[in-house]
Amino acid sequence: MTDEFPRSGGADRDGPAETPTERLLREAMAARTSVITPHSLRPAAPPRGRVRRLRPVYLTAVPIFALAASAAIGLLAFHGEPVAKRDVPPPPAASLTASPSPTATASPTATPSATGSAATGTDAPVAGPLSTTSRSTGGAPTGSSTPVEFRGVKVKVPAGWRVQPYGKADLHLCVLSPGAPQTASAQDCRPYGVDLAVFDPGSPGWPAVEDLDAQSGWSHQPTCPVWGNPHPPAAGESVKAVGPTKSTPTVAGRPGVRSQWQVTCGQDAFTAQVWAVPQDQVFVSAVGLKDDYQAGLASIVDSLDVGDRESTLSATPAANDNAAPTANDIAVSIDGLTTGQSLRVGSAVATFSVTFQNTSQHAYAQVEPLVFTDRYAGTPTLPGTQLPNDGKLERQTDSGWTAKPMSPDAGMAYAQASDQDLFALAPGQRRTLTYRLTMGPKSGPGDMPLRAQAVLPYHGGDLTALGHQDISLKLVW
Repeated sequence: MTDEFPRSGGADRDGPAETPTERLLREAMAARTSVITPHSLRPAAPPRGRVRRLRPVYLTAVPIFALAASAAIGLLAFHGEPVAKRDVPPPPAASLTASPSPTATASPTATPSATGSAATGTDAPVAGPLSTTSRSTGGAPTGSSTPVEFRGVKVKVPAGWRVQPYGKADLHLCVLSPGAPQTASAQDCRPYGVDLAVFDPGSPGWPAVEDLDAQSGWSHQPTCPVWGNPHPPAAGESVKAVGPTKSTPTVAGRPGVRSQWQVTCGQDAFTAQVWAVPQDQVFVSAVGLKDDYQAGLASIVDSLDVGDRESTLSATPAANDNAAPTANDIAVSIDGLTTGQSLRVGSAVATFSVTFQNTSQHAYAQVEPLVFTDRYAGTPTLPGTQLPNDGKLERQTDSGWTAKPMSPDAGMAYAQASDQDLFALAPGQRRTLTYRLTMGPKSGPGDMPLRAQAVLPYHGGDLTALGHQDISLKLVW
């Protein structure tokens, strides 16, 4: 048995018959779909923004969406008339000839160049400067330096280094390195810092030009400025220096001298370095400074500017005086106490005065008074330790009585004066100071020296005496 109407359904021919209208729609949709190409879907002008990587997927997906849409329309027509009328003969099939489909040719995809172009209007990423902070080696400064002026000499202090407070009368400026202990002061400049010394003519201290030629010129006294453990030499600890190794660099635009020593203190070793600008009496020293901070030391030396030093020298009263200081330039006299005078231990306070008079033609901008008792048979003793005399020595100031060192001990602390202690003495000028003395109960009987001296400000090395007077007091119980 054959069907009255041929079926255009599936292979099993059990689907509903396709009507002529449906066949026309299907063939029309097929013909229309065949002419849709990726080229026909491209915009009129290429985009001016960044080309998206998803574009190939977009070009492929559009025809698929069109085919799905046509299939959906056919499906809607199929469901619009689910059963064909069997009693109506089918009209002759209408045939549509689809025009040949053009071959779809994908246009080349633009690839952004590494440098960008005006055509695309895009700029390739440009690698900017690194923003990381590098840690320099050798203690080199990594930030801005700080300009400092000291006694007419200008210097730039590297970042991380710190300047210790100083007074108008100071001849030394200490710049501590970043590795110095937070509690370090100017007294710890060796080994933790760099010392800048600016002297007046006729008032040399340490270092001096002649020190740069001496094997022991790296220091003014036996010491072991070992990094982390600065100390005076212990019993049996030898201090040896090899050098100096000398050179003649240009420093601050002037002819300079540089000396270097290799020093050992027992088992510890360190380097001592001194630069000098002789014509300006300017010195830079670093004794025991750690190698990590050599770059910072070099930057300090390189930054020296002595341009204003000449005017400072001209303004110094002693600048035009070629006479060297002598031990008789200042007459010193003690009043209120006399040689052989008895002083009972633990008795009432003995008050006396000391007068300093400039008897020379040399004008001194700074004079340091030194008044102290010296060691005698009754000085307290302790095995292995040098003790001062027992008692109290005070000097009268505008703010009251100020304690002063009673006598020398193992070091030179007794000779270090504050700015308030210094005074100027022009030729013929005098200055009188008042002191009081009380002997403590640990003082033994005997003849105790009382010394009054006028010296140049002490900043190390040997004392430069300008005048003195000594008396001897008889201590009794």
